[in-house]
Amino acid sequence: MPDTAALPGVQEAVALGLTPAEYELIVDKLGRAPNQVELAMFSLLWSEHCAYKHSRKLLRQLPTEGPYLLMGPGENAGAVDVGGGLACAFKVESHNHPSAVEPFQGAATGVGGILRDVFAVGARPIAVLDSLRFGEPSSGRSRYLLDRAVAGIGHYGNSIGVPTVGGEVYFEGPYEQNCLINAMCLGLAPHERLTRSAAAGPGNVLVLMGASTGRDGIGGASVLASAELDEADESKRPSVQIGDPFEEKKVMECCLELLDRDLLVSLQDLGAAGLTSSAAEMASKGGVGIDVDVARVPLREAGMEAFEIMVSESQERMLAVVEPARVDEVLEACARWEILGAPIGEVTASGHLRVLRDGAVEGDVPVAALVDDCPLYDLEPARPSAPIYPPPPRTLDATGPRETLLALLASPNLASRRPLFEQYDAIVQSRTVRRPEQADAAVLVLPGGGALAVSIDGNGRRVACDPYRGAVEAVLECAANLACAGAEPLGLTNCLNFGNPERPHVAWQLSEAIRGLADACRALDVPVVGGNVSLYNEGAEGPIYPTPVVGMVGRLPDAARAGRLGFARAGDAIALAGPFAPRIAGSELAKLRGEPLPHELDDIDVAAVRAAQEAVREAVRAGEISSAHDVAEGGLAVALAEACIGGGVGARIELKGDETRLFGEAPGGFVLSGPAGALAALAERMPLEIVGEVGGEALEIGGFAVPVADLRAVWAGGLAPLFP
Repeated sequence: MPDTAALPGVQEAVALGLTPAEYELIVDKLGRAPNQVELAMFSLLWSEHCAYKHSRKLLRQLPTEGPYLLMGPGENAGAVDVGGGLACAFKVESHNHPSAVEPFQGAATGVGGILRDVFAVGARPIAVLDSLRFGEPSSGRSRYLLDRAVAGIGHYGNSIGVPTVGGEVYFEGPYEQNCLINAMCLGLAPHERLTRSAAAGPGNVLVLMGASTGRDGIGGASVLASAELDEADESKRPSVQIGDPFEEKKVMECCLELLDRDLLVSLQDLGAAGLTSSAAEMASKGGVGIDVDVARVPLREAGMEAFEIMVSESQERMLAVVEPARVDEVLEACARWEILGAPIGEVTASGHLRVLRDGAVEGDVPVAALVDDCPLYDLEPARPSAPIYPPPPRTLDATGPRETLLALLASPNLASRRPLFEQYDAIVQSRTVRRPEQADAAVLVLPGGGALAVSIDGNGRRVACDPYRGAVEAVLECAANLACAGAEPLGLTNCLNFGNPERPHVAWQLSEAIRGLADACRALDVPVVGGNVSLYNEGAEGPIYPTPVVGMVGRLPDAARAGRLGFARAGDAIALAGPFAPRIAGSELAKLRGEPLPHELDDIDVAAVRAAQEAVREAVRAGEISSAHDVAEGGLAVALAEACIGGGVGARIELKGDETRLFGEAPGGFVLSGPAGALAALAERMPLEIVGEVGGEALEIGGFAVPVADLRAVWAGGLAPLFP
């Protein structure tokens, strides 16, 4: 061991994000004070970002079993059976704090990290979706973060050749200082190629593959992802990783080849906490020890200390366990793909993670203490007695329904996302059947027949109104999008974005939202295959809106019958279907009017909503209806306008009711079009009201009419000024 005369103490531990009590617990676990290398490793693996120490107990509520599940929580990504011997692996993760500091690289490396999670389990990435939150677009900071984050996502995904097929973006004041960048990836693999990350076989070799290791990203998990942002964000810029999508493409192809050739025992990506987390987690899952010799790690900077090498978050790196007899074949493949490959250690039976330099021990920690023995905290939730968030600024003075509809269509949260997603390649790999704005969910054709549908959703403002019911709504919205495409949900992933859980009102938001997610998933019989938790999303003005983002994957038998949202045929009847009971409070219209958030949302009959979704799904699959679009933000009038814009045709609507029926929001509603007889038959299976007919060049609702061309112009121009 190195000289221990000047060991770091509790002050150094606190500076690295640990508490004094946690430092004392580390001393107790080791039977001595940790040295610099050991303390650095503990500070990262005991950080909120790696240990989930304020959320892990709550996450046990989530259902994780289902008939299609192949790989659940605990692996790099979850996986479900999609038929034909194929598995779909998928996961969503956050890169919020790095993106708030350096948005281009923060967002780009967020995409790179989620791609590695998917090919680490042996699946070829086939699609990316993103879920983004920024402050109001009137803010220069928000416009800057939006522009650079979108550019970073496009740069990485386009360069590596993985399509960005869908996503969402919202603008709300509470995200001003702390934007949210959540990225979801899904990939395909034969069942037999699914690979786990547990290290096995004492004497097997640890091979580091990919890019060299530098000082970029050191401390990212503890400096950025486990702390609140403040005015000194610029000083944290060195903690943001730098990405290289072209290097990642080579790493991905090499890893998939090695798995095809059955040359790897296990595989793990290097993300947060770098070599420390990857080696320790592989050892923990396999019940073994690991020795890492930092002198063998290829470096891009001279003079790196052992602790720097162990916690560096340099991108585009993978760690594999290889049998000794196969090491030369692995290194030959690395050379052919022009990536670095280096044997840096071995699996042991010691149960310890040892850090060596040319054989001399520089750190020695029990794997169990490092990974499994981090303290888990009980939250102290308390429902707030006063409003947490100020009312949004008032931007709408119109009172008539025509002006209100146009204002909603032009609003940043509802306007066309084309200026954003046209920066992404949505059709590379030639699998994309439904592109953004063609359907409520992206649809990707599967080899051998059938298709996948995928959607990502979450409305932080609704969750801020009522964390339990808002989280239920997020799950139902995602499932509704799949139903409109004709897809049956197979599994769900989530990214839980919240403020400081040590504050009672945030603890209440987190606890209630997870309870809502769990209840909704059980009600729909959809398992949670994995996910991510991002806490401490706060700025000087307070916490973000509580934002559970939900990604869901489903399957449909025939890609040719995938649903569309746009009206398709003049003469088709139009129906409002489903158990839809809208309310203005908490809606997009309420936001534009500057109304404060309500204290709760209405109860939801989840069983009735599920039955309606199943009826819509079957009607789409059977080809009985021409279009299907769920009623979401902006309410029924906006859904009708979007269906007119999507189909390039007008509609005549005879609708009784006030503005609540036109612009109120709630789960369960669908706008359907098709032959009158088909809709009448569908009415026997779900609540359904014929409200009009497709045709003409304008949307006519009651006493007002707007040409479809005007609807499109207003809707298309809403975000255009943000992307000059």
